[in-house]
Amino acid sequence: MTIQLSDDVRNARLDAIETVIGTTPLLDIRSGAQPADCAAADSGTEIEHMTLPSDWLAAAASGAKAKAGTWSGTADADGTAAHFRIKDSGDAECDLQGSITATSGGGDMELDNTSITSGQTVTITTFTLTDGNV
Repeated sequence: MTIQLSDDVRNARLDAIETVIGTTPLLDIRSGAQPADCAAADSGTEIEHMTLPSDWLAAAASGAKAKAGTWSGTADADGTAAHFRIKDSGDAECDLQGSITATSGGGDMELDNTSITSGQTVTITTFTLTDGNV
């Protein structure tokens, strides 16, 4: 049997993620294979390093929480975006990581273009956290 949670509980868990990470999180877009977990060291090349908006996620609803505001920056290096890591403002540890694909590609985060050249504008088109246990 599977444990099921109400939308209120699922939403509270999602809203807690934004609270714990804070109001000035950093997003690293990286090439190569995603590390095994957030405790593992960064891998691949850092292609883009941006500060997300102060209110970076919308309020959770129906067990999901989507990006809020514009997530965009200028690439620091050439490469193919493959995974991301979101860190708190101290940039000390990974709090959240996942895969990257182009828009409609089904990744945990979707970009307008995964083939990136230094100086290019990088725009995140889709990012949504979805809580399980429906």
